[in-house]
Amino acid sequence: MLASLLAGCDAKPAASTNPPPLPSVTVSKPIQKSVTEWDEYTGRFEALKTVGVRARVSGFIDSIHFKDGQIVKEGDLLFVIDQRPYKLAVDQAKSDLERARAKLEIATADVERATPLIRHQTLTAREFDTRRSTQRDAVGGVGAAEAALKQAELNLEWSEVRAPIAGRISDRRVDAGNLITGGQSGATLLTVIVSLDPIHFIFDGSESDFLHYLRLAATGGRRSSRDVQNPVAVRLADETDFKHTGRMDFVDNVINPKTGTIRGRAIFDNKDGLLTPGFFGRLRLYGGETQAFLIPDSAILSDQASKIVFTVAEDGTVGIKKVELGPIVDGLRVVRSGLAPKDRIVIEGLARARPGQKVKAEDGTIKAAAN
Repeated sequence: MLASLLAGCDAKPAASTNPPPLPSVTVSKPIQKSVTEWDEYTGRFEALKTVGVRARVSGFIDSIHFKDGQIVKEGDLLFVIDQRPYKLAVDQAKSDLERARAKLEIATADVERATPLIRHQTLTAREFDTRRSTQRDAVGGVGAAEAALKQAELNLEWSEVRAPIAGRISDRRVDAGNLITGGQSGATLLTVIVSLDPIHFIFDGSESDFLHYLRLAATGGRRSSRDVQNPVAVRLADETDFKHTGRMDFVDNVINPKTGTIRGRAIFDNKDGLLTPGFFGRLRLYGGETQAFLIPDSAILSDQASKIVFTVAEDGTVGIKKVELGPIVDGLRVVRSGLAPKDRIVIEGLARARPGQKVKAEDGTIKAAAN
């Protein structure tokens, strides 16, 4: 009996023959539908025109006629430079013109008197030529005096510095009483004006996006923004909706080799002046109508520089597919390429799925966001 008990103690339990249960995941086929693509880009607003206001003549600032930061119209008076030297220059030029005209009158009279005398040979041809040359010299003197007067009047006009464009003016960079330098080089910066309406939005698009647009234009899916003004919309940093609508008006002619991007520009009406140069924004660009697959963003993984999704075959084996992604539509991510209509995508339980291993696939449903 003791032997039987000892034998019972040495006996080992029989090993289990049931394999561990397969990990469970939820799968679904991608939604296939025609979608209007809107690609999103980050950029900033820039003024169509930015003008540094400088004087064309030198002198002391006599008065300032604007408030820092105000809206100005084209032609509004901004600065007045001491006009007294320029008024004197105008008076001097007028006097010089009168002297030149007086000389011309005398020279013309001399030629008129000499004309009948030369016919009767009572005046030598040399003397007549001298009088006629004096007349031509007087004509030139009048022309030079007239030009000098116009220049003096122009300098006097330029002593009033006016707004070259309409927009919002910056602060004054000089105060009344300061001596400033005018002219074509080395002129003193007085202030800066930026235009407000309309306003530009500048952004950079990737090389792959640009190539996608070129392919669309070649196949007739969407015309190039170089040829037509494709619609855009922008939302500001504190907005959730793309409220501000505009249109494309420029695409650069080269890809930046350092960043692999190309510069684009859109234009927006800005009647209320809300859109301010320098504002950050998120732009949405019309990308055309296309047949696409829609899947949840949560089903997408990153593999180095690629985006991938897990698929499950009929026998339960997990596979990998690289995908090219597009924008969000109806709360789902557009997949431009890489999927087939019959692919079963893992939409839940990604952490339990391993490529090459088998899983228990349960059917689920991909739902678009309610409009």
